[in-house]
Amino acid sequence: MGSFVPRIVFHAGDALPRSYFLGHHQAGLSKMKTMLSYIDLVIECRDYRVPLISRNPLFEENLGGRERLIVYTKKDLGGEGKQKDRDREYLIKQWQRPSSVLFSDHKDKKSVRQVLEFVREHEVAKGSITGSRMMIVGMPNVGKSSLLNALRQLSLHKRKCAQTGAQPGVTRKIGTSVKIIEGTKDTEGVYLLDTPGVFVPYVPNAESMLKLALCGSVKDTIIPPETLADYLLYRLNLQDPTIYSEYISPTNDITEFLEALAHKTGRLQKGGTPDVEASALWMIQRWRNGHMGKFCLDDVTPAKLEADYRETQNFGGSLNQARRVDKASRSLKSKQRNLGLV
Repeated sequence: MGSFVPRIVFHAGDALPRSYFLGHHQAGLSKMKTMLSYIDLVIECRDYRVPLISRNPLFEENLGGRERLIVYTKKDLGGEGKQKDRDREYLIKQWQRPSSVLFSDHKDKKSVRQVLEFVREHEVAKGSITGSRMMIVGMPNVGKSSLLNALRQLSLHKRKCAQTGAQPGVTRKIGTSVKIIEGTKDTEGVYLLDTPGVFVPYVPNAESMLKLALCGSVKDTIIPPETLADYLLYRLNLQDPTIYSEYISPTNDITEFLEALAHKTGRLQKGGTPDVEASALWMIQRWRNGHMGKFCLDDVTPAKLEADYRETQNFGGSLNQARRVDKASRSLKSKQRNLGLV
């Protein structure tokens, strides 16, 4: 262990897909925009493990003009409640001003109650006898439907009404409003509208695409499982190689890792050959469920927040626009390198 040196750079290459912006994403976003006049509050969900790149500028561009609550979901999977987690949360809150920010785990009643109380206070402040209509939005698979179900169960003690799943795209259309807070003699209560996840049209940074894929924002068939598992191994080694010590000693070799994993977990093909792809998928799922480390993939510092904000501005717009911006950016960096400026 003492002699092990983890990789400090991951070479993703240029062959990775940079888009997962599907037809129902555009259709859903257009529909959300037409319904905005009926909405009092937009609840935008982002993934706690990727707080920077799970921000979709398309929501700010298309759903502006409404008060917004930002909820960072899956908090239980991105940290362990240590001081560094609290420091990160403080920076994120400062970064998102004037929008309100909460951090949530849909399985933890205390954090769900915080969201519920915010929603309740918003309804009271609005003071409308017709109640309040809210919309929940976010990137694919960030936990919108899980949060909606948790709010409804805690408030009304009713079973889940929104379908959820491990892969993105379970919610493909805007459904009917779901009551999450009971009305009184003076108001109709609070209704929340579930919406399909919307990906950004283009991701110019290859590592950002890997992070989003690792968190489940794109289907597992989009990026080869071995590539995703290799990126996860790279992150595990930077975090703490002992996380996987029950399977193999610290290594930078993904093939060696997956073959050892296959033998340890019985993922073998005929003749005892390791099933590398099945092992890669199993490894990824273990991390997603919090069984192979709980940590944030984004580096949250004041400088990084500013840099990522500028970069993610290029995530929005049309696919062609984003590609042109990316191409111009890469051309400029190439010229700077040739001139010895970088």
